[in-house]
Amino acid sequence: MPGLFVIIIGLISVLMTALTVAREWENGSMEMLLATPVRPLEIMAGKIAPYAVIVLGGVALIYLVARLGFGVPFAGSHLLFLFACLLFIVAALSQGLLISVLTRQQQVAMQFSMVTGLLPSLLLSGFIFPVESMPVFFRYFTMILAPRWFMEAARGIFLKGAGLAELAVPFAALGTIAFILLAVAV
Repeated sequence: MPGLFVIIIGLISVLMTALTVAREWENGSMEMLLATPVRPLEIMAGKIAPYAVIVLGGVALIYLVARLGFGVPFAGSHLLFLFACLLFIVAALSQGLLISVLTRQQQVAMQFSMVTGLLPSLLLSGFIFPVESMPVFFRYFTMILAPRWFMEAARGIFLKGAGLAELAVPFAALGTIAFILLAVAV
């Protein structure tokens, strides 16, 4: 069940953000927004805020289904888990923004977000195949992917009750990836 958090957050965040902002580029309304006295960071924050709320709703729904529907025990800190989710949400939304800024077309943005958002979440995060059993190249390649680090944090907190000290590397990696993606998108 903790792996579903990675898939749902990654799919909704990356795909929907990329499509929405790419639509703004296609319609020409993004240029009008950029001509206003509002800074680009504020425009991006306004664009991603609704999706952040939708994704947090998805997180809450998955949590309730896991706990109430499947009886999966939660061993860790809820606050730490929320913090990990927020870091991953920022990274995924920033990735969607970056895709839309680079592509500026909905169809290309959709294809690119599926290749860079959904496939790594499924295949390279540890959801289907354990990272430890991957070839050496892919083990190192997964280190630049946010889904891999969030999967490690989610499983550690949800199932093992790990604290911040045990998960310092995944949290640092998530924070770094989120910062870099957001900075490049801006």
